[in-house]
Amino acid sequence: MRHCLLCFLLFLSAALSAQKFYFGSDLSYVNEMEDCGARYRENNQIKDVYEIFADHKTNLARFRLWHTPSFYDTLNTGKRYSDFQDVRRSILRAKAAGMDVLLDFHLSDFWTDPGRQLMPKAWEPVAGNLPALQDSVYQYIRGVLLSLHNDQLLPELVQIGNETNKGIVLTPAADAANGPINWSRNAALFNKGIQAVRDVEAATGKKIRIALHIANPINTEWLMPAFWNNGVRDFDIIGLSYYWAWHKPVTIAQTGEIITKLKNDYPGKSVMIFETGYIWTLQSNDQAANIITETHPDYHPASPQSQRQWLVDLTQEVINRGGEAVMYWEPAWVSTPCYTVWGQGSHQEHAAFFGFSNNAMLNGGITWPEHRYEGLPEEEPDTRKLEARFPPGGSTIELELSGWTGADTVAIAIFDSLGRRIMERSLSLTNGGTETSLNWNRAATGVYFVRAAQGNYKAVKKLWIP
Repeated sequence: MRHCLLCFLLFLSAALSAQKFYFGSDLSYVNEMEDCGARYRENNQIKDVYEIFADHKTNLARFRLWHTPSFYDTLNTGKRYSDFQDVRRSILRAKAAGMDVLLDFHLSDFWTDPGRQLMPKAWEPVAGNLPALQDSVYQYIRGVLLSLHNDQLLPELVQIGNETNKGIVLTPAADAANGPINWSRNAALFNKGIQAVRDVEAATGKKIRIALHIANPINTEWLMPAFWNNGVRDFDIIGLSYYWAWHKPVTIAQTGEIITKLKNDYPGKSVMIFETGYIWTLQSNDQAANIITETHPDYHPASPQSQRQWLVDLTQEVINRGGEAVMYWEPAWVSTPCYTVWGQGSHQEHAAFFGFSNNAMLNGGITWPEHRYEGLPEEEPDTRKLEARFPPGGSTIELELSGWTGADTVAIAIFDSLGRRIMERSLSLTNGGTETSLNWNRAATGVYFVRAAQGNYKAVKKLWIP
């Protein structure tokens, strides 16, 4: 009987996850690029970059989160990005564009990847005390998620670490040594991070899908058994990074075979491509060295069309193999006068979805989600709508909610462009909808966000105050 129940639950999990395929983009750099002067365009007209992506059917935004990115203090204007406040603002913008969110906990103050997994400086005093370090991981992840929940901004997906091929939360000495993974320590830290997410689920009643993240599909052959055999099992998603330039000779077809094997070996777990990228030119638009420097022989020469075709072919293979997402890494990281720690400009402008004038290339990757894919699961559209208007010269915000069901009240909150909550109200619904006006003490001109939340459902609308 227990075996039958388990089979049913796995079937139900697969059926639910098949309802949505994610066409995702990592948009972590957007706030910084805009502060550095970037203005994104479509058809040579300035347009909100989130609207550009959403209008071309991107339905998920991925954001990296650093603990204390103090390296920004000596860059440009000294403003920090990819810290909690910046990510919170980004999530608000993504929700306003109708996107789900994947929150990428780097568990570091700086970039983590297969070659670097440094713990936050704040945790170094307890580096030799595993229970205390576990508690640091737990309290950090739990605290971030509960803070987001307070504003109804919980992400739909969370990854514990980024490209964690060498482990997570390493001391500087252990990171530099590049020794074998200490699995008793590594598994304990992963499981404590996972427990933090599960405890937030229990406290909020909201489902959050948990992911592991591995760079290079071929590395799952040894990493996934190591996770599993060391007791790291309570996750929902196996996330992969797959770039031809760094993971060759692994092909798209071989990546598909690996997805099939993962789904067979770990039934009930989803498989997604968390990162990929492809260049549209070999030219550069600034002084920063570009990090991808070659093309696949079947997708040559570098061009917007080659970029799009790479994504279309990879996505079709992922769909064919039962995978559930393809996400592109930093398609809005365009060139600006600002600096990274390595140079002036972007290291990825030649692989963005925008040309050197920041105009969306409609023959390139930005339109990849709009391709007609075979076997793509169909979603049932949600009928709930939220509209927000501010009549010129007025003093009220006009709201219209339609198609909302369930509880008879909706929680309304208004945020400014920095993500600060400045108004809250609870509205009663009549016959699945309502129209109302919110009194407004004349705010400064600018962008605001209106959020409506009811049970597990929330909607966000961007509002311009003239």
